[in-house]
Amino acid sequence: MSTAEETDGDSTPWGEVTPEAARRLLVAAVEAFAERGYHATTTRDIAGRAGMSPAALYIHYKTKEELLHRISRIGHDRALLLLETAAGRDGTAAERLADAVRSFVSWHAERHTTARVVQYELEALGDEHRVEIVALRRRTDAVVRRIIGDGVRAGEFDVPDVPGTTLAVLSLCIDVARWFNAQGSRTPEEVGTLYADLVLRMVGARK
Repeated sequence: MSTAEETDGDSTPWGEVTPEAARRLLVAAVEAFAERGYHATTTRDIAGRAGMSPAALYIHYKTKEELLHRISRIGHDRALLLLETAAGRDGTAAERLADAVRSFVSWHAERHTTARVVQYELEALGDEHRVEIVALRRRTDAVVRRIIGDGVRAGEFDVPDVPGTTLAVLSLCIDVARWFNAQGSRTPEEVGTLYADLVLRMVGARK
């Protein structure tokens, strides 16, 4: 199964995308955008990877940009859900932050092909779609900022600049998608655990 063929626990990769032809085109687009970049990828490239004609693509997606938006929306929604789930659990701020970072990083490592497209092709979106995705990114920032703020107020963290530290934490986590190698020595879970420890050190978590 290719990296783009992620399941997130579902039996069918990208199972929320229907019909089957639309799903196949989306999977092909993820792979093409990650490999070549959005602007260097043509609709013919995508259709060819999906084993379909270029004309068939336009039955399901009006434009190449619409495909990118669908990928970006699903990816951002999944990543945000991971953070919100961790933030909503019981426990100290340190436990919640570690859980959030561990799951967020593991997702970016395990789904690094998708995550590269989701995180690094924002500027290729049209104005309306970019506004929508930026709003999701702000919600992501707010979740992490809230956990760090909780830790500061509880005396668990030593963070003079909560917004700046939030940005640093998210940048660190997201960058995993750029360099992670599935054939490397660390699993996504191991990278997630490592980064959770690093982030707790960043915020000066009390032992």
